[in-house]
Amino acid sequence: MPFAPGGITDVLGRALGQRLSEAWGQHVVIENKPGGGTGQVGTEYVARSAPDGYMLLVTADATFVTSPHIYGKLPYDPINDFVPITGLGISPQALVVHPSLPVRTLGDIVNFAKQRPGELNYGTFGIGSSGHLNIVLLEGMTGARFTAVHYRGAAPAITDLIGGHIQMIIVSIGLVAQPWQAGALKVLGFGSTERIAQYPDVPTLAESGLPGYEAGSWYGLAAPKGTPQDIVVKLNAQTQRIFGEPSFREKFLAPNFIFSIVSSPEAFAERIRLESAKWGKVIRDANIKAE
Repeated sequence: MPFAPGGITDVLGRALGQRLSEAWGQHVVIENKPGGGTGQVGTEYVARSAPDGYMLLVTADATFVTSPHIYGKLPYDPINDFVPITGLGISPQALVVHPSLPVRTLGDIVNFAKQRPGELNYGTFGIGSSGHLNIVLLEGMTGARFTAVHYRGAAPAITDLIGGHIQMIIVSIGLVAQPWQAGALKVLGFGSTERIAQYPDVPTLAESGLPGYEAGSWYGLAAPKGTPQDIVVKLNAQTQRIFGEPSFREKFLAPNFIFSIVSSPEAFAERIRLESAKWGKVIRDANIKAE
């Protein structure tokens, strides 16, 4: 797990690990190794591990899709160092602000930012993470300008938002639902393609003035390159079975607003390819670079 505990990647990995332990009678250890931008430390650790099926990577889209376009040199090769096993889940994001900010809608915060370019700080979970690039995309579509503050995971960024150290974040709905309901945060809209059934009064960002805008994160399972095909097939089949169980969906996916994207290894590889092409253009147009 190349991110800090408490984020959606961590939630998904621990839920899957628990069910794999039960299914196979093997203890699955979840090891968080955050650091190095968008999880480079933990990702390299897995890439250099023996390809025997005993070391796996649960990670977010940035690992394979955006980091290769942002960093001049990565300590891993997303294509040649890994074999895709399956996508896991996708989680729409919420645009969230600190309650002290005098805004109620997407239009309000765009106007506020245009009047005070760069004054509003937003938290990300790493350069090139979805929490970073979805704001960059919003900037490109509106002309507003914000200042990014990069963290090693979503959880510490949310903690700083609640504490008022930053003013804004775009992050998975499940991570902010509880503090939002408690009044510690304010939601301006969701990055989903349609309104969320549990919160029918919250508009999508697309209908709030950004037609076609979507914001979310997806997560997947991979293994070091060279992992035997029969192990990949076994892991894929077991993961698809687990994600297909109504009890798993009700206990882990639904409360965190995660929608299953389990698939064949080939379909997961194609998702990576298409998303890489899409976000590569956004990154080039915004001239985002990191070392």
